[in-house]
This record gives sequence, structure tokens and C-alpha cells, in this order.
Amino acid sequence: MTQQSRRQFGLSASNRAPYYAWEPEGPTVKTDIPGPQAKAAIAELDEVFDTRSLNMLTDYQKSSGNYIADPDGNVLLDVYAQIASIPIGYNNPALLKAAQGDDMINGLINRPALGNFPPSDWADVLKTGILKVAPKGLDQVFTAMAGSDANETAYKAAFMWRRQHERGGAHVEFTADEMASAMDNKLPSGQTELSIMSFKTGFHGRLFGSLSTTRSKPIHKLDIPAFDWPQATFPQLKYPLDAHAAENAAAEQAALAEVEHLITTYPAPPCAVIVEPIQSEGGDNHASPAFFRGLRALTRKHNVLLIVDEVQTGVGATGKFWAHDHWDLQDPPDMVTFSKKAQTAGYYFGNPELRPNKPYRQFNTWMGDPARALLFRAIVGEIERLDLVRNTARVGDYLYGKLEALASKYPGQFANLRGKGMGTFIAFDNPRRDEFLARAKKFGVNIGGSGQSAVRLRPMLIFQEHHADILLEALEKIAKSW
Repeated sequence: MTQQSRRQFGLSASNRAPYYAWEPEGPTVKTDIPGPQAKAAIAELDEVFDTRSLNMLTDYQKSSGNYIADPDGNVLLDVYAQIASIPIGYNNPALLKAAQGDDMINGLINRPALGNFPPSDWADVLKTGILKVAPKGLDQVFTAMAGSDANETAYKAAFMWRRQHERGGAHVEFTADEMASAMDNKLPSGQTELSIMSFKTGFHGRLFGSLSTTRSKPIHKLDIPAFDWPQATFPQLKYPLDAHAAENAAAEQAALAEVEHLITTYPAPPCAVIVEPIQSEGGDNHASPAFFRGLRALTRKHNVLLIVDEVQTGVGATGKFWAHDHWDLQDPPDMVTFSKKAQTAGYYFGNPELRPNKPYRQFNTWMGDPARALLFRAIVGEIERLDLVRNTARVGDYLYGKLEALASKYPGQFANLRGKGMGTFIAFDNPRRDEFLARAKKFGVNIGGSGQSAVRLRPMLIFQEHHADILLEALEKIAKSW
């Protein structure tokens, strides 16, 4: 980008050069969104596919880097990134190169049933990709298809671990009563139902089991049978944090007390607690590192597993590779689930007892996808080459500071600004949130929401200061347009 074009978009000539020279210099808005071509294509699609949740019909061939394009020639700065799942930009050349490799082609056309027929280099693929960035203390992985799938298989591992302890160890065989009652969907005599504890306003997926731990919106859960599992209150922090330190500390202590009460008294005792480092779909709700350290201590005290759901927060978005790295835990989580920006999915673990004691207990046909694991390996390589986690931390600080200024200038429009020190994982509340998101497209930006009133920013890891300036200019135009 030249100095002249930087001035055109209100950018500082001192900003760092773009990572990729092929992405647009800025947004282009030619029509309403959707425009005439998109409307026609949507109508055709609606004949065969439910389009009621459609955000934007996309031309992926014309999308590049931080910019998403549509059939009418509109090009928007994308700070939603496919619900936080694009790590290093559309049509990234490093991923294109990886996609053309022989190992990728082999993985695509000879997709293996990994549990039965893993490829001969599967250990190397895991060690040089997924496990290369494993959270501290967790050196094994169970691969999966998506975030919900990762959480459900982690739940299965937790239940099997707990029952194994109750029996006396992995060497103890199942009784005839256990095997017979399992086939009747009943508990054997003497056993009590177990559960997974989650938090109010949390989100852990939409599959059948994970829905029982999802508590963000009724629309996800209506009409679906659910398990009677406990939910604890997630601390509802007040902002700005420094003005409400005592209240927020009290809220976190009350939440931890509730967690311990539920662990010790709930009729179906929890064998695991699952928590998001930042409750993303529920409205970008934060808690302090001290709260999470307290939660880890409680789970250890009561011999309950801690599952950290990093599906949305993982892979660099918070300025650290894993968001729970911000907590400075002395004792790592028992399992960490991942997906989205990893482009693959699964859960990490370290304790060998979390491997079931028999084969086929944690199993399905594909157990993940080698092609997606190879893509994650290429993503990790590009993140390391460009030092993108550090970039996200730096740009996040820059963006947050500018948003603080906007919040002061336009009271109420950028309320409860949150995410300081958490990379670009930033959000604020707007009283007319849905209209705010719609207007953003008119000013060349694609943004998402969460919870009841939150505007959440989910830029890619290649988002830089000059992109932040474009975003900030659009946000100010929206604030002025009411």
C-alpha cells in the first residue's frame, strides 16, 4: 500500500506493510447488500436450502485476505471471519500451496477411517501440526470433526474416566449387569447418574449431548430432549473493570461458591466442568484469571475434570495461542477442546487414564480428517513465520485504545467495552445492535453479534493497524448516522 493510498483511507504511513500485497487496499460498496445478483442467487438457493440464517452470499474466489466479496462486486472488511473461524485470510497462498501437495490430495481422495486404518505418517502429521501447538501439559489428542463433536467426545471421555475410577481402575472388567443395563439405556444397580456442569449463558455446541451444556439462547434448545445437568452462574462483570473491582471480585467469589455447592449437592454429580475462557455466543462475557484459577482449584479439590472449551478463543485470537494461557495456571486443564481457526477439531489431554480402557469406546468412522489436520499444520507454519500471535496482541491493544476514545465520544454506542489485553477478542454493547450490524455493511465492514446486545469483533490473525483504522472509521460513521 502506497503512502498516497494510506492517506486515502485515513491511515498512517508509519503503519507496518500488509502481510499480503494481493489483498484490497480498502472496502468497496457498490450496491445494497444483498444486491440484485445476490438476491437472485439467494432466491434460487432457497428452493433447496434454508437461507433464513443467511448473513451474506459470498463470492469466495474474489475474497482475499481480510476482505470478503459478494456476487455484486461489494468487498467488505471482514471482522467476523466466518464466525471466528478463518485464521489467516481468504485464499491464503500458504494454504493454497498446502492444498496442492501430494499428501493433501491423498488425504482428500483416500479419506481414511482413522481408528482402523490410519495413514502411515499420521503420527508425524499430528506431531508437526496439532500437537506442535498443544497446550502446556497436554501431549495427546483425540481428533474430531467440529467443535460440538470435540466437546461431546470430551464428555464421553470424562464419563468413562469417572466410572473407571469407581470400578477400581482400568483393569477391572465390566459386570454382566453393567453390559445388560447399558443395552436397555438404564443404569446398573447401585450406580447414580452423572452429569457435566456448565455455566449460564455458555455455549458448547448444538449436537444432542452438547446442547445440554449450551445455555446461551432458547432457540438452540427448544423441542430437543435434554439431560438434567447443572448450570452455575458465570460472573456478570461490570465495566469499566477498574471502577467496579470490589463488586466484580464478589461476583466471582459467589460464582465459585455456587460451583462448589453444585459439585457437592447436585443429584447427578458432575464428573466434569466445562467453561469457555470468554463466553462467546453468550455475549462475550469475561472473568478474571483469578476466577479461573479458583475454578481449577475446586475441580482438583473434588476430583472433577476441567474441560476448557477453546473452540472460539483458541489459535491466537486473544494474543496468546490459547486463551487459558492468560490464567497462569499451575495445574493445566484436563482437556482443551478446539476447532474453528484450527480448521480441524478435537480435544487435547495429558492424563493417560483419559484414554478409555477398551478399544471402540471412543470411536467413529472418520475420527477427524487428515486433510484438515494438514491444513492446520500449514496454518501453524504461517502463524509462526509471521509471528501472528504477537501481531494480534499488538493490534488488539491499538484497536482497544481507539475504541475507548470512541466510547467516550459517543456515550452509549460502545457500552461495556471489554477485551482489554485479550488481543482482538473485543466486544461492546449497542442498544440497537442488529441495526448497527446492518449499517456496518453499508460502510464496508462485516461484523457479527452475540448475546442480546453485543457487537463482537473477530478479525483474522493477519488483521493489522491499517485494517483497524478502516474499521474504526466505519464504526464512527455508524455512530454518527443515528
